[in-house]
Amino acid sequence: MQLIDGKKVSQDILNLIQSEVTELKNKTGRVPGLAAILVGDNPASQVYVNSKIKACGKVAINSEVVKLPGTVSEDELLRVIESFNQNDNFDGILVQLPLPKHISESRVIEAVSPLKDVDGFHPVNVGKLVLGLDTLFPCTPAGIQELLKAYKIETVGQHVVVIGRSNIVGKPIANIMLQKKSFANSVVTVCHSAAKDLMSITRSADILIAAIGVADFVTADMVKDGVVVIDVGINRVADSSPKGYKIKGDVNFDEVAPKSSYITPVPGGVGPMTIAMLISNTLKSFKTKMRLNYE
Repeated sequence: MQLIDGKKVSQDILNLIQSEVTELKNKTGRVPGLAAILVGDNPASQVYVNSKIKACGKVAINSEVVKLPGTVSEDELLRVIESFNQNDNFDGILVQLPLPKHISESRVIEAVSPLKDVDGFHPVNVGKLVLGLDTLFPCTPAGIQELLKAYKIETVGQHVVVIGRSNIVGKPIANIMLQKKSFANSVVTVCHSAAKDLMSITRSADILIAAIGVADFVTADMVKDGVVVIDVGINRVADSSPKGYKIKGDVNFDEVAPKSSYITPVPGGVGPMTIAMLISNTLKSFKTKMRLNYE
């Protein structure tokens, strides 16, 4: 069993980005910019945004955080998004989810310019992903593929089983792994709550991607020997520590790890990759804009 070290892989990616940003600054006099919009006072959202902004600073990307009260109107939020759409200093726009219930997430996602949609959630970018076209991929699925690349894990013709069908992870990673490309070209099965015999499907997986949001859901009897396990889950489980909780994945690590050829830990697996791919998307958006400006 080999641990897939997301911290190391993400740092390697960020190091490359930092070098490229420095080179771009020397050539163009400009660097990429990321705008983050935080609505309300959700503690987890604040932590996520702070982590993303901190990563920007490490690679010399400009960033700005706009904090709006949880009572902000949908129209006002849309106006803020449009101001960043029009602002040439920012190449990526991140609206931290979830949003308050009175605001339509779909309207907000569609309001972000597809060219600045560094989360990869806009319907235009989702459509391009499905069609196999170059676009801004959702960060967590893109990070999963980068981990497979970093460890040179064979994917061609392999049975990839995805547990979960969210628009953020399940659906996009299934589409990424289906593409006729390197570190993809897999046979993909997506499982969800309607699966009648989940265990028989997961036992056939060569690569199992767990993104269901239930702590310790995947147990040893659900996987075959030699499986590659990618655990996307980040679940807070109450315990007696000073924090009052610990972070656990969707996979029962202690049970499943001995049967795995490769496995991601939680934390330290997929999580750091999500932030690295957000920064990578911001750089990609910047480079696309510069190319368009000079054509």
